[in-house]
Amino acid sequence: MDYQESVDYLYSQLPMYQRIGKAAYKGSLENTIKLDNYFKSPHNKYKTIHVGGTNGKGSVCHMLASVLSSAGYNTGLHTSPHLIDFRERIKINGELIPRAYVAKFVEKHMSFFRDIEPSFFEISVFLALDYFAASKVDVAVIEVGLGGRLDSTNIINPVLSVITNIGHDHMEFLGDTLDKIAYEKAGIIKQSVPVIIGESDDRTDDVFIKAARRKSSALYFADKIYSAGYGLYTAGDMQVFNVAKEGHIHYPDLEIDLLGAYQNKNLMTVLAAIDLLKEKGFEIAGTDIYNGLRKVVANTGLYGRWQVVGHNPRIICDTAHNYEGLKPVILQIGNTPCRNLHMIIGFVKEKNIDDFLDIFPRDAVYYFTRPGIPRGLDENIVRDKAGTYNLKGETYKSVGEAFHAARSSAGSEDMIFIGGSTYVVADFLRLEKGW
Repeated sequence: MDYQESVDYLYSQLPMYQRIGKAAYKGSLENTIKLDNYFKSPHNKYKTIHVGGTNGKGSVCHMLASVLSSAGYNTGLHTSPHLIDFRERIKINGELIPRAYVAKFVEKHMSFFRDIEPSFFEISVFLALDYFAASKVDVAVIEVGLGGRLDSTNIINPVLSVITNIGHDHMEFLGDTLDKIAYEKAGIIKQSVPVIIGESDDRTDDVFIKAARRKSSALYFADKIYSAGYGLYTAGDMQVFNVAKEGHIHYPDLEIDLLGAYQNKNLMTVLAAIDLLKEKGFEIAGTDIYNGLRKVVANTGLYGRWQVVGHNPRIICDTAHNYEGLKPVILQIGNTPCRNLHMIIGFVKEKNIDDFLDIFPRDAVYYFTRPGIPRGLDENIVRDKAGTYNLKGETYKSVGEAFHAARSSAGSEDMIFIGGSTYVVADFLRLEKGW
């Protein structure tokens, strides 16, 4: 079995949330425990950091991995979903897992997979954990897939747990209120393992306080320790912050290569996490922090977070896909000067787009489309819904067609934005890279 055959098997034979949504969600750790016993708990061979939350967890994972790599640690990184290549999910020091390893892993264990019928995500998690053990990583940063309590990654016993924030997403699985969602996210808090909460919120703080108390885990709120304020943009495509700790500037002129204005919140979470890692014995110098945050994209290959992919016209894509994630992105769009704004947007079927369409700019030209997955919401439904919020535009059957139309219409002083769904951005980046 070669690499393409192994990936085709993963895509075609296994339930995959990225493509089919709810039908792929197991809601149980039964298979995870079977897989963990079968693979003999490979995650116990190295240290792990577990990162959950509604928004920002991918950025936090990549920032932490970049800093740890800069500090000299052999650092694994497992995130999801991927945008272009399945192997984006599993990296060591920014290098994708080799194709040959994926192929050998699937072929070697296929009979066991057939016996227990795991999901796509369950296999991808154990592929990562197994690969990190075989590669003798020092530490692995592991992103929660969905929720926390019943997520396949929750088999690990980390040195630190991180929960970025709580928002309205995946409510069909996690609950219809913020405190119910917070309860599921709090499920990653482990016995006597410290936990960082990125953003405090009066509506959910008590859920985390009680969960940490039950587990005898020290709890910290990053935004009560650090203050990053608003970033300034340099000519070298960096965002620079003067970060205060307990009221005093602690990291002056701290640059990051992630340009989303919302990254100030993720930055505070990362810095608070680094403090705890240092207390745990990790040797991370100030220069490692500065160097790692300045080169997150180069060190880890993070894409789709206020990613500038073109100029004249300015072309930007972002994977934000729920109200809490889209709100700061829409605000940043409004603060970005341009003559005319072109918005290429599409969504997945399970999103209640009425929750956030009213925050989209009404002075833009819209190109309504759908991501190229079975879960993609029909572009005509998007157009009709958007029309009730006075958002006007035409429909296109693919992201590629929508982008071609927008690029043909946009002037050099205009801006084209591509987003609404991770999978719209994925389709666009594949187009850009010629994949």
